[in-house]
Amino acid sequence: MLIRKLSYIFVRNYSYNMKPTDSELAILTILWNDGPSTVRHVNEKLNKGRRVGYTNTLKMMQLMLEKGILSRNESARSHIYTSSINPETVKKDFLSHMIDTVFDGKTSNLLVHALGNYKPTDEELAEIKSIIDKLDNDGNSTANG
Repeated sequence: MLIRKLSYIFVRNYSYNMKPTDSELAILTILWNDGPSTVRHVNEKLNKGRRVGYTNTLKMMQLMLEKGILSRNESARSHIYTSSINPETVKKDFLSHMIDTVFDGKTSNLLVHALGNYKPTDEELAEIKSIIDKLDNDGNSTANG
């Protein structure tokens, strides 16, 4: 119990640097989208994509609790699980790892590949241009300031 609390405190206070497995990520995504949930709710959502047994979902969530990835409220009959990690942190870690390992550490390689293989919508293009303009303006204000 003490180890679980310490790992929970560590995850809460420091950035999450472990890489969730695909199964863990599927559970985390449900919790991020739906909020605190029971194992039954998570299992029902998982079963919309592929058949997963309730006991498998329960075991996976218990392991995630031990790792500090999830927290659990035991005050009600049905325990309620919550993600202990921020989705933006996980996305940032995944993207950084992918850029470093797959795209030789160059963001431009990722963007060229993404834009060369997938046709962005007009809204996505506008968002990309807005981000580039903001980065460009931030760079100019730093250089001039």
